[in-house]
Amino acid sequence: MRVMARELYTVLKLRIGVAISVCALAGLAITPGETPPAWQIAVLGLAVLLSSASAGAFNHYVERDLDARMARTRNRPFVTGRFRPGPPWLWAIGAMLAVAVVGAALVLNVPAALHTFLGAFFYGVVYTVWLKRRTAWNIVLGGLAGSFAVLAGASAVDPGLAPAPIWLAVVLFLWTPPHFWSLAIALHKDYEAAEVPMLPVVVGDARAAWIILIHTVAVAAASIVPAFYGLGWIYLVAALSGGIWFTARSVQLVRNPCRETAMTNFRASLVQLSLLLGAAIADTWILG
Repeated sequence: MRVMARELYTVLKLRIGVAISVCALAGLAITPGETPPAWQIAVLGLAVLLSSASAGAFNHYVERDLDARMARTRNRPFVTGRFRPGPPWLWAIGAMLAVAVVGAALVLNVPAALHTFLGAFFYGVVYTVWLKRRTAWNIVLGGLAGSFAVLAGASAVDPGLAPAPIWLAVVLFLWTPPHFWSLAIALHKDYEAAEVPMLPVVVGDARAAWIILIHTVAVAAASIVPAFYGLGWIYLVAALSGGIWFTARSVQLVRNPCRETAMTNFRASLVQLSLLLGAAIADTWILG
């Protein structure tokens, strides 16, 4: 039972799903207006988590041939045969997404449900099916799941979307490529062996590092903008410190584009995002 639970946790990508749910809560927190009751907030978080889980499972299902060719992923359940691919899995994945979207529409509103759906669609279909095997810029559009989660949370308060959550969604859009490309440098040989055209494989690690730095600077600059639309000093301090830390690590990556500096930059991106989301929620819900 414990093994099954661990494998489901892997296939549903629940760690990523929890992070995306926090993006939705941050979008809700920074949107001016009356905060929904706690039970509706819980439904929002669960809907976004289910939506993300459905996209994660679909990604595992579709990419089992690629996963078999990569050292990092060759032990995933669909590769080893512990989970057998087939129509029941596709029905289960579709049911999870349907429950998430319909639940958000009934409890919150249609715009929140639409953004919940689009997050899963862009990761599961746009990224996994359409772009990943075709272009080095796959993650640019495929990484919109976090952005749509922010907008789903914001729509639960104000379907018209205030400037602050829009800018936070932009930050998530800009953040995903340097975050993922750093990991792709560290896993360059894996992606090359699987013939996946990730940016470092196509343009080389050194050039990819410069592109990462440019994106990181853009993320750091954009992350400050929400402070001009109602967020307070806690968010501003977090945005500045996280942006400086991420940029400094990206400069280090440019100077020495190798696995170690790439993983350091990857972790720095997680630190920055954690600071931004935590500070956004603390600034509005704790300090008011």
